[in-house]
Amino acid sequence: MSLSVPSAPEAPPLVVCASLEKTFEAVKGQPPVTVLRNVSLQVHPGEMVAIVGPSGSGKSTLLYCLSGLEPVSGGGVSMFGQDISALGRNALAKMRRDRVGFIFQSYNLVPSLTAMENAALPARIARKRGAAADARAAVDAVGLTERGGFLPGKLSGGQQQRVAIARVLASGASIVFADEPTGALDTVTGAQVLSLLRETASGSRSVVLVTHDLEAAARADRVLVLRDGSIHAELRAPSAQQVLDAVRAAGEESLAA
Repeated sequence: MSLSVPSAPEAPPLVVCASLEKTFEAVKGQPPVTVLRNVSLQVHPGEMVAIVGPSGSGKSTLLYCLSGLEPVSGGGVSMFGQDISALGRNALAKMRRDRVGFIFQSYNLVPSLTAMENAALPARIARKRGAAADARAAVDAVGLTERGGFLPGKLSGGQQQRVAIARVLASGASIVFADEPTGALDTVTGAQVLSLLRETASGSRSVVLVTHDLEAAARADRVLVLRDGSIHAELRAPSAQQVLDAVRAAGEESLAA
């Protein structure tokens, strides 16, 4: 008689977003602007999720709301099983410091610190043991072993972005939010950065990426296409052409509405 072996329970999602709404208040007599409407999604461990859409569709705003950088107007967002709107400022800051990584187009490196020191900074602030060793390993992993002692001003744009990725790797972040991380890079360097992000999304670590780059989006496990602040389509392991077609359709329907 054979015995059935129970399957391992599926790991819970790292991020859950339910019926999210985001409205920016009126400015100088202008009416309020609703940017996100009824957005619901989940991000699971090991996933790379890309967010694409026509300009003005709310991509970056969604990323900021998911990461807790921007408060929501309605609905809710939870990270690691906690409703982030219910967290106090200090508790949310601690969560972001200890478990969340950010990569932006502007790199956000400290100009007076070396590449190695920048990579180690979040872990040092969090007082994690082995911060220096983790930073060295991360700098090696992004191919900057020989540049670890250089200040950001002595590095190319691509090298600075790789330092930003090393900083996330050294921090041990469980989820990485990246907003147009290749927007200022040439094609070859951008491809290198995307490969690093793709490798980062594995095991218990995930990446959420906002991009205009169709090739970048096509590297993701899932692609969410936004239109007028709502999810217009969800694609799984699409080709670049499929992403392009979905974005074009979203733009055309937006103009026709």
